[in-house]
Amino acid sequence: MEQLQFGNWTLTWLQGGVNHLDGGAMFGVVPKPLWSKIYPANDKNQIQLRTDPILVQTEDYNFLIEAGIGNGRLNEKQLRNYGVNEEAQIDESLDSLGLSRKDIDGVLMTHLHFDHATGLVEGMGDEAVPAFPKATIYTSDVEWEEMKNPNVRSKNTYWPQNWQSIEDQVIPFSNELELLPGLKMIHTGGHSAGHSIILMEQEGETLIHMADLMPTHAHENALWVMAYDDYPMDSIFAKQKWMAYGYERSAWFTFYHDYKYRALKMDSERTVIDALERTRS
Repeated sequence: MEQLQFGNWTLTWLQGGVNHLDGGAMFGVVPKPLWSKIYPANDKNQIQLRTDPILVQTEDYNFLIEAGIGNGRLNEKQLRNYGVNEEAQIDESLDSLGLSRKDIDGVLMTHLHFDHATGLVEGMGDEAVPAFPKATIYTSDVEWEEMKNPNVRSKNTYWPQNWQSIEDQVIPFSNELELLPGLKMIHTGGHSAGHSIILMEQEGETLIHMADLMPTHAHENALWVMAYDDYPMDSIFAKQKWMAYGYERSAWFTFYHDYKYRALKMDSERTVIDALERTRS
């Protein structure tokens, strides 16, 4: 598993599964001859998208960023339609670090679309239980409200089975939440009305998890936003703001979905000055 040392904290990418979605949808109005030079597509025009939670180990806490797609929680039709050819192996990933699900103190959910939130729960129907029984789950109040009351479009990704078992664990926040000194969740909107990013700052270093505002390294251009975005102009404005913030500080940008990179560090000239590549097959 790939790891990144950030100040006194260690980030480890767990094995959360993989799906394949339409490349045109993932790059919106950007023509395929442009995006396919940077991010490859298969013969179905689908691109590979990891769904790997990031374990953040501080001096006192174990946090997860996102929750993966789970294991055994998608039916055959969903597995086929979403191009899932690998489900999560969170237990195995944690065990290799000497941890279990019960050691997770908090799960930081940038948003609650199925490809981020299905791993919050184990089992189905009457057998469904929280996947991280001792964790507090953090997400924006806007996102939590839409999760429970989706509209005609968003009901396709906000599923009752992904929140009904964990409702008592959720603490929604408004605008901004500081979990620890140097660790914040910040509501941005854009991809969804309640979408958030995660900002880490330690010892003069900066790290930004842009989540689905920049799901892959190929989405670094502020204008390259997804057709899945509910509010694309909000995505563009948030990308301009927070990527400029990161560039000025030569920040690390981390990824949940990228098939190739776990993190990139970029400077004020938007030049990559360091990279953590994904090494597993």
